[in-house]
Amino acid sequence: MVDSTVLGMQSFPANGQLSAPMIQVQDVIKTFKNAAGEFTVLKGVNLTIRRGQFVSIIGKSGSGKSTLINMVTGIDYPSSGQVIIGETNLYKMNESERSLWRGRNLGIVFQFFQLLPMLTLLENVMLPMDYANMYTFDERKTRAMDLLRLVGLEDYAGKLPLAVSTGQQQSAAIARALANDPPLIVADEPTGNLDSRSAIAIIELFEALVEQGKTIVMVTHDPSLTARTDRTIILSDGELISEAVAQSLPLLSHRQMMDVTKQSQYMVFQPGETIIDCGQHVELFYMIEKGCVDIILSGRGKDARNITATLSPGAFFGEVELLKGGKAIASVRASQDEPVELLALSRGQFLELVKNSALTEDAIGHIVQQRLKENKAGRRPGWLNFGRSKDRKGA
Repeated sequence: MVDSTVLGMQSFPANGQLSAPMIQVQDVIKTFKNAAGEFTVLKGVNLTIRRGQFVSIIGKSGSGKSTLINMVTGIDYPSSGQVIIGETNLYKMNESERSLWRGRNLGIVFQFFQLLPMLTLLENVMLPMDYANMYTFDERKTRAMDLLRLVGLEDYAGKLPLAVSTGQQQSAAIARALANDPPLIVADEPTGNLDSRSAIAIIELFEALVEQGKTIVMVTHDPSLTARTDRTIILSDGELISEAVAQSLPLLSHRQMMDVTKQSQYMVFQPGETIIDCGQHVELFYMIEKGCVDIILSGRGKDARNITATLSPGAFFGEVELLKGGKAIASVRASQDEPVELLALSRGQFLELVKNSALTEDAIGHIVQQRLKENKAGRRPGWLNFGRSKDRKGA
């Protein structure tokens, strides 16, 4: 566990603080110009990341991941749009102001460490404090030692970067990123050059930091790491894939996910509002983006009663009726707590999608058989899906 005394922060921020936005990327476009013309890397990106989240960003090479990170850190600037970190609009400051702000509020962990080779690990960790004029001279050394101890490097404080392993260099880079106790840490492929043991140690450290209230945004190519983050943001050719699509249909290629993102209708239903009536003809495939829906089945036999499964973001429904050509086998309504936001594909779009992805067709086919079996038996439904669900019985 990370020592919150070293970090100079409370162990668990208030709920209101955790739910507030840490990063707001609004309509960001980034275009590069060269002799060959213009090339747009980011195409109107909108993204909100809340305080205390551990978020991974993935995408193929050239998708715009590093450019997006440069927008968030203020290292580069957008052609249009704005980036707000906390309550600070990065691009309403000049470069000097932004540089000083970055030193005091942001920790950056680079893929290739970027430690100064002629400074010891201790001096590398002290450097951001000196640059941002944080802490007294004596406090800087004490704090740097505490941070090196935090990452298990107190015995290597006097060594130069080349005298320690790559895993130790990355740990030192993380200690340096924490030097000024920033609320936000951005890491670009932090485990890309590490062995599996060192990579696991880095991720465990990140998880501990998030538990202490830090917000971490990490670019990675490693799917085993994305499974340990709160959210996974996927970039494809400079655009964001809907998280609901990625969670509901994870076996699609990124290009197919982007096609679904662009084809989908956005729909909102108020708490308790009916989305589908049992027996109704269904023409849409629904993916849950925000909120929850209740699936209500009629029980059979002497213990007849309504049985409800609650599906949460990343789950889907409507596939049984679209693939089997029948009427709705259950009623679906928005849960009572909050409005539900859905993405929907038409019957034709959904059937074309399934036809073009054999893995998705097989997986959804299995789910359809399971749901039909449970509906026929009149049992409490598992309502298996690629997303998350929680079941409960209704009276």
